[in-house]
Amino acid sequence: MRARYGIPLKVTAGITAVGAAGIAYAAGFEARSFRLRRVTVPVLPPGARPVRVLQVADIHMVSGQRKKQRWLQSLAGLRPDFVVNTGDNLSDPEAVPEVLDALGPLLEFPGVYVFGSNDYYGPKFRNPARYLFEKAQGKHGLNGKAPAVGVVHNPWEGLRDGFDAAGWVNLTNTRGRLKVDGLEIAFTGLDDPHIKRDRYAEVAGGPEPGADLSIGVVHAPYLRALDAFTTDGYPLVLAGHTHGGQLCIPFYGALVTNCDLDTDRVKGLSAHESGGNRSYLHVSAGCGTNRYTPVRFACAPESTLLTLTPRR
Repeated sequence: MRARYGIPLKVTAGITAVGAAGIAYAAGFEARSFRLRRVTVPVLPPGARPVRVLQVADIHMVSGQRKKQRWLQSLAGLRPDFVVNTGDNLSDPEAVPEVLDALGPLLEFPGVYVFGSNDYYGPKFRNPARYLFEKAQGKHGLNGKAPAVGVVHNPWEGLRDGFDAAGWVNLTNTRGRLKVDGLEIAFTGLDDPHIKRDRYAEVAGGPEPGADLSIGVVHAPYLRALDAFTTDGYPLVLAGHTHGGQLCIPFYGALVTNCDLDTDRVKGLSAHESGGNRSYLHVSAGCGTNRYTPVRFACAPESTLLTLTPRR
């Protein structure tokens, strides 16, 4: 076998294989290295005490994921003032009881939620690298219409019933409120834009009069949803869906967002401008993966504790 740069090709192939195996191992290990991100957002009225918000996103629970379940249960030790669940709890139709068990301690706190496409429909096997080479503009085979033949329907009604029974507020294309330490916090939620279930016209009109803070909540941060919230004057929008890029390049970042949001804002706190207004946008990288692509690289799974403080 010929040598290249003085190294036999058999050796080169071996080094390549070992490197690929190392990356695969690291990516699989990182997918189970759960972390808490902490962010401060100045959106409360002057003089208000800080409010602690736990955002949980993209759990993508598969039956038997005990480490993930224990980690989610442990988040109750943060004692948040309320919880925001931005969807995609499921990646397995059998996992509803395990999601409710994992979130059980958090269900003791006030909360709000929206669903994502994977709460409604199960994932289908596809080339794990395919998403790196296409622009995901909602072209996933559903497009908000009747699902294609062979699509798995997840039992999302069980999740809804469990969340509702705990007192969490369902924000599916509707509004809701929580009272937190004397503050009236209003929410406007959208169903998932990724499968075109969002109906902003049904909730348009901007922040509610009398509320101390109004927050927009949506699973996938598509620009049409962000523009609508921001134009209407919401100071804060919370979303998930992107997985932070999931497979990122160290010192570079994400290659895709799986929606039309730019990669510079694929996760964390940023700003969004539309209609002459400016909103804070927080996109959670989430704590799970599609069951058929159970890896992360340079993008650890996370939940976020947002501390809301008075406006500057």
